[in-house]
Amino acid sequence: MRLLLDTVTFIWIIASPQRISMAAANAIEPKDVEVEISSIALTEIATKHDKGKLDLSKDKVVAAVERLKLRVLPYTAMHSYRLYNLPRHHNDPFDRMIIAQALAEDIPVVTSDSQFRLYRDLQVIW
Repeated sequence: MRLLLDTVTFIWIIASPQRISMAAANAIEPKDVEVEISSIALTEIATKHDKGKLDLSKDKVVAAVERLKLRVLPYTAMHSYRLYNLPRHHNDPFDRMIIAQALAEDIPVVTSDSQFRLYRDLQVIW
């Protein structure tokens, strides 16, 4: 089974693990689950760090990806094409790209963001 972490979920795992729901923690724990993070989420973190909105250094992010044994899911043209028919339930461009990616890959997203649940066919774990 594969799971895709939303940006905020990844940040909370690093900085505020107590904020992760029991269901999310249980979902990402088993050894047979391939937990992934989108290259888009890493871009969002770097962008927010650059703007001074997030104090999460590159070294901490790299270390967390390695420690958590996350697979970085590249963003491809197939994912971009999925944006064409994506409803506008969410206005955050990073989240919309992660949603499109999850739909194209047919993998659940681990997120506390309730707007993700508005997308038909997107499985959300929280």
